[in-house]
Amino acid sequence: MSNIEQVKKIREETGVSIMECKKALEAAGNDIEKAKKILREKGEEIAGKRAERDTGEGIVASYIHSNNKVGVLLDIRCESDFVAKSEDFKDLAHEICLQIAATNPKYIKEEDVPEEIINEEKEIILKQFNNSDKPENVIDQIVEGKLKKQLKDFTLLSQPWVKDDKKNVEDLISEKIAKIGEKIIVSRFTRYEI
Repeated sequence: MSNIEQVKKIREETGVSIMECKKALEAAGNDIEKAKKILREKGEEIAGKRAERDTGEGIVASYIHSNNKVGVLLDIRCESDFVAKSEDFKDLAHEICLQIAATNPKYIKEEDVPEEIINEEKEIILKQFNNSDKPENVIDQIVEGKLKKQLKDFTLLSQPWVKDDKKNVEDLISEKIAKIGEKIIVSRFTRYEI
Protein backbone atom coordinates (compact mmCIF):
# COMPACT_ATOMS: atom_id res chain seq x y z
CA MET A 1 0.00 0.00 0.00
CA SER A 2 1.45 3.38 -0.96
CA ASN A 3 1.96 6.19 1.52
CA ILE A 4 -0.89 8.21 -0.04
CA GLU A 5 -3.28 5.25 0.26
CA GLN A 6 -2.25 4.76 3.91
CA VAL A 7 -2.90 8.44 4.69
CA LYS A 8 -6.25 8.21 2.91
CA LYS A 9 -7.20 5.08 4.90
CA ILE A 10 -6.30 6.74 8.23
CA ARG A 11 -8.23 9.86 7.20
CA GLU A 12 -11.32 7.77 6.38
CA GLU A 13 -11.14 5.88 9.68
CA THR A 14 -10.41 8.84 11.97
CA GLY A 15 -11.77 11.92 10.22
CA VAL A 16 -8.61 13.85 11.19
CA SER A 17 -7.06 16.25 8.65
CA ILE A 18 -4.81 14.83 5.94
CA MET A 19 -1.77 16.72 7.24
CA GLU A 20 -2.23 15.34 10.76
CA CYS A 21 -2.70 11.82 9.35
CA LYS A 22 0.49 12.20 7.29
CA LYS A 23 2.47 13.44 10.32
CA ALA A 24 1.18 10.60 12.48
CA LEU A 25 1.99 8.02 9.80
CA GLU A 26 5.54 9.36 9.47
CA ALA A 27 5.98 9.35 13.26
CA ALA A 28 4.72 5.74 13.36
CA GLY A 29 7.14 4.53 10.69
CA ASN A 30 4.30 3.87 8.19
CA ASP A 31 2.44 1.60 10.65
CA ILE A 32 -1.28 2.42 10.29
CA GLU A 33 -2.33 1.09 13.71
CA LYS A 34 0.45 3.01 15.49
CA ALA A 35 -0.51 6.15 13.53
CA LYS A 36 -4.13 5.84 14.68
CA LYS A 37 -2.92 5.42 18.26
CA ILE A 38 -0.78 8.58 17.94
CA LEU A 39 -3.82 10.48 16.64
CA ARG A 40 -5.95 9.21 19.56
CA GLU A 41 -3.29 10.32 22.04
CA LYS A 42 -3.05 13.70 20.33
CA GLY A 43 -6.85 13.98 20.57
CA GLU A 44 -6.67 13.41 24.32
CA GLU A 45 -3.93 16.06 24.57
CA ILE A 46 -6.05 18.58 22.65
CA ALA A 47 -9.07 17.73 24.79
CA GLY A 48 -6.99 18.37 27.92
CA LYS A 49 -5.94 21.80 26.63
CA ARG A 50 -9.57 22.72 25.96
CA ALA A 51 -10.86 21.56 29.34
CA GLU A 52 -11.15 25.07 30.77
CA ARG A 53 -13.09 26.54 27.86
CA ASP A 54 -16.76 27.50 28.13
CA THR A 55 -19.38 25.32 26.43
CA GLY A 56 -22.27 27.71 25.93
CA GLU A 57 -23.66 26.13 22.77
CA GLY A 58 -24.87 22.67 21.89
CA ILE A 59 -27.93 20.62 21.03
CA VAL A 60 -30.54 18.41 22.59
CA ALA A 61 -30.45 15.13 20.70
CA SER A 62 -33.00 12.36 20.91
CA TYR A 63 -33.27 8.72 19.99
CA ILE A 64 -36.25 6.36 20.01
CA HIS A 65 -35.40 2.67 19.58
CA SER A 66 -37.21 0.79 16.79
CA ASN A 67 -39.38 -1.10 19.31
CA ASN A 68 -40.69 2.25 20.64
CA LYS A 69 -39.96 1.11 24.19
CA VAL A 70 -36.65 2.90 24.82
CA GLY A 71 -35.95 6.59 24.32
CA VAL A 72 -33.10 8.95 25.14
CA LEU A 73 -32.77 12.73 25.49
CA LEU A 74 -29.22 14.06 25.50
CA ASP A 75 -27.91 17.56 26.28
CA ILE A 76 -24.47 17.78 24.64
CA ARG A 77 -22.46 21.02 24.64
CA CYS A 78 -19.72 22.66 22.59
CA GLU A 79 -18.15 26.12 22.29
CA SER A 80 -19.80 27.55 19.17
CA ASP A 81 -23.10 27.49 17.34
CA PHE A 82 -21.21 26.69 14.13
CA VAL A 83 -19.96 23.38 15.59
CA ALA A 84 -23.33 22.63 17.21
CA LYS A 85 -24.89 22.69 13.74
CA SER A 86 -22.20 20.53 12.12
CA GLU A 87 -22.85 16.97 10.97
CA ASP A 88 -19.85 15.67 12.94
CA PHE A 89 -21.30 17.03 16.19
CA LYS A 90 -24.78 15.69 15.40
CA ASP A 91 -23.30 12.28 14.53
CA LEU A 92 -21.45 12.22 17.87
CA ALA A 93 -24.67 13.11 19.70
CA HIS A 94 -26.49 10.28 17.90
CA GLU A 95 -23.75 7.76 18.78
CA ILE A 96 -23.93 8.77 22.44
CA CYS A 97 -27.74 8.45 22.40
CA LEU A 98 -27.36 4.92 21.01
CA GLN A 99 -24.85 4.12 23.75
CA ILE A 100 -27.21 5.35 26.46
CA ALA A 101 -30.14 3.40 25.00
CA ALA A 102 -28.07 0.21 24.81
CA THR A 103 -26.23 0.32 28.15
CA ASN A 104 -28.44 2.36 30.50
CA PRO A 105 -25.71 4.26 32.40
CA LYS A 106 -26.77 6.03 35.58
CA TYR A 107 -24.18 8.83 35.67
CA ILE A 108 -22.00 10.77 33.23
CA LYS A 109 -18.61 10.28 34.92
CA GLU A 110 -17.27 8.40 37.94
CA GLU A 111 -17.01 11.61 40.02
CA ASP A 112 -20.82 11.95 39.71
CA VAL A 113 -21.53 8.68 41.54
CA PRO A 114 -22.70 9.55 45.09
CA GLU A 115 -20.55 8.26 47.95
CA GLU A 116 -23.49 6.34 49.44
CA ILE A 117 -23.92 4.37 46.18
CA ILE A 118 -20.20 3.51 46.19
CA ASN A 119 -20.38 2.40 49.84
CA GLU A 120 -23.53 0.36 49.16
CA GLU A 121 -21.87 -1.43 46.22
CA LYS A 122 -18.76 -2.07 48.35
CA GLU A 123 -20.90 -3.66 51.08
CA ILE A 124 -22.66 -5.92 48.56
CA ILE A 125 -19.32 -7.11 47.18
CA LEU A 126 -17.86 -7.60 50.70
CA LYS A 127 -20.85 -9.77 51.71
CA GLN A 128 -19.85 -12.21 48.97
CA PHE A 129 -16.70 -12.95 51.00
CA ASN A 130 -18.32 -13.32 54.47
CA ASN A 131 -17.37 -16.98 54.87
CA SER A 132 -14.22 -16.84 52.80
CA ASP A 133 -10.87 -18.01 54.08
CA LYS A 134 -9.00 -15.58 51.79
CA PRO A 135 -6.63 -13.10 53.44
CA GLU A 136 -8.04 -9.64 54.06
CA ASN A 137 -5.60 -7.93 51.70
CA VAL A 138 -6.66 -10.26 48.85
CA ILE A 139 -10.32 -9.59 49.57
CA ASP A 140 -9.62 -5.83 49.54
CA GLN A 141 -7.97 -6.11 46.12
CA ILE A 142 -10.87 -8.14 44.73
CA VAL A 143 -13.40 -5.67 46.15
CA GLU A 144 -11.54 -2.71 44.61
CA GLY A 145 -11.39 -4.46 41.22
CA LYS A 146 -15.08 -5.37 41.23
CA LEU A 147 -16.03 -1.88 42.43
CA LYS A 148 -14.01 -0.28 39.64
CA LYS A 149 -15.76 -2.50 37.07
CA GLN A 150 -19.15 -1.64 38.58
CA LEU A 151 -18.38 2.08 38.35
CA LYS A 152 -17.50 1.65 34.68
CA ASP A 153 -20.92 0.09 34.10
CA PHE A 154 -22.63 2.96 35.98
CA THR A 155 -20.90 5.81 34.14
CA LEU A 156 -21.36 6.76 30.50
CA LEU A 157 -17.86 8.12 29.80
CA SER A 158 -16.12 5.04 31.26
CA GLN A 159 -18.18 2.48 29.36
CA PRO A 160 -16.68 0.67 26.38
CA TRP A 161 -18.25 2.08 23.23
CA VAL A 162 -20.83 -0.40 21.94
CA LYS A 163 -19.53 -0.18 18.35
CA ASP A 164 -15.83 -0.60 19.22
CA ASP A 165 -14.97 -1.97 22.67
CA LYS A 166 -11.29 -1.05 22.22
CA LYS A 167 -12.24 2.51 23.17
CA ASN A 168 -14.62 4.00 25.69
CA VAL A 169 -17.13 6.82 25.20
CA GLU A 170 -14.66 9.37 26.56
CA ASP A 171 -12.17 8.31 23.83
CA LEU A 172 -14.90 8.76 21.22
CA ILE A 173 -15.53 12.31 22.44
CA SER A 174 -11.78 13.07 22.56
CA GLU A 175 -11.44 11.98 18.94
CA LYS A 176 -14.22 14.38 17.93
CA ILE A 177 -12.59 17.18 19.94
CA ALA A 178 -9.36 16.58 17.99
CA LYS A 179 -11.24 16.61 14.69
CA ILE A 180 -13.58 19.54 15.40
CA GLY A 181 -11.20 21.60 17.52
CA GLU A 182 -13.63 22.56 20.28
CA LYS A 183 -14.40 21.40 23.78
CA ILE A 184 -17.34 18.97 23.90
CA ILE A 185 -19.09 17.77 27.04
CA VAL A 186 -22.09 15.63 27.85
CA SER A 187 -24.10 17.91 30.10
CA ARG A 188 -26.97 15.57 31.03
CA PHE A 189 -29.16 12.78 29.71
CA THR A 190 -32.39 10.96 30.44
CA ARG A 191 -33.25 7.43 29.37
CA TYR A 192 -36.85 6.24 29.29
CA GLU A 193 -37.91 2.62 29.07
CA ILE A 194 -41.26 0.88 29.07
